[in-house]
Amino acid sequence: MAKYLHQKHFTLDQARRMVSGISHLVEEIVTLKKKLDERGFDVYRHQYFGGSGPNGERFFPPELERLVEIAKQLDRKGIVIKGLDEGLIDFPHVRSNGEEVYLCWKLGESEINFWHLIPDGFVGRKPVSDL
Repeated sequence: MAKYLHQKHFTLDQARRMVSGISHLVEEIVTLKKKLDERGFDVYRHQYFGGSGPNGERFFPPELERLVEIAKQLDRKGIVIKGLDEGLIDFPHVRSNGEEVYLCWKLGESEINFWHLIPDGFVGRKPVSDL
């Protein structure tokens, strides 16, 4: 049996159906990230830019709490978040040749139309007709 990076894999149809149910969550992530950026909060370091902690009250902003909640929800479904700013997510997929790849979707796209090799990332996107 092949060793894969991910335990859960989606068919193209499964991933396309999943997008319709989670696109509102991805849109919310983008909105939350933008609000946090506007407040000067670095979501990757979990602190305000130039600061040493979440804030003077020792609490994280509610927007970060909600963002983390959504991220965990998507992770439990097997979805990989790749870009908070643009709403970029990947669905692990196994090609007919046994190769693990990502089905790639970005907020604003009507459906999943692209895939890429895992190390290639977004710049390596190819049309799903080439799967």
